[in-house]
Amino acid sequence: MLKTRSETATPAHPSLTVCGVAFDLLPEGAAWLRQERLLVVADLHFEKGSAFAARGVALPPYDTRATIARLETLVARLKPQTLVALGDSFHDGGAEARMDADDAARIARLSRALDWVWIAGNHDPEPPQGFGGAVMAELRLGPLTFRHEPRPAPAAGEIAGHLHPCAAVRVRGRRLRRRCFASDGTRMIMPAFGAYAGGLNVLDAAYDALLPGLDFHAWMMGGRTVVPVAAHRLEGD
Repeated sequence: MLKTRSETATPAHPSLTVCGVAFDLLPEGAAWLRQERLLVVADLHFEKGSAFAARGVALPPYDTRATIARLETLVARLKPQTLVALGDSFHDGGAEARMDADDAARIARLSRALDWVWIAGNHDPEPPQGFGGAVMAELRLGPLTFRHEPRPAPAAGEIAGHLHPCAAVRVRGRRLRRRCFASDGTRMIMPAFGAYAGGLNVLDAAYDALLPGLDFHAWMMGGRTVVPVAAHRLEGD
């Protein structure tokens, strides 16, 4: 049975329980494990804009800066002891070389101010070493396993990213599509945190082996809160 709120949840920070562990879900797209003072983000994709620019796609080169600013705000507000970045933190192997020096310095200051864990992703199987922190293939914490790419069910306790989940729902005749957290209570797939990261609808076939059937919720991100929506209410793309 999916638990949608804990006794300590507030409207601004709804709580999702995964294998008995309660996460606060933040509208910025991060998950906060309050008891451990651990902040989780996924798919930062630093320097995606400059990677596209190198291929002739004109995008404003400010995605890294915008993503860092949101992270800095969360860290200043929550004061986490540990931050786990669930892979694809850097868009490709050349991201560090393309990065503005000030942006690189801001990432380094953040990563050295707390216990930072870079989980290796498919875009960054070997994250740059110049930013501090520890690089891991996955991190285990009690019943939880933090990794980049979700594995087929059952994968109890898995906290993963990679798929950039989003969801669509119709409200009063208006179709809303938002990034989301996806969970059936035994695992959670995190939304992408990066400013230029896209989204894959949770009803796409890519999720069939991860969240079988419609016994899950999409926790859709709004401007100031996160709202759980049952899978049977969702629309495909």
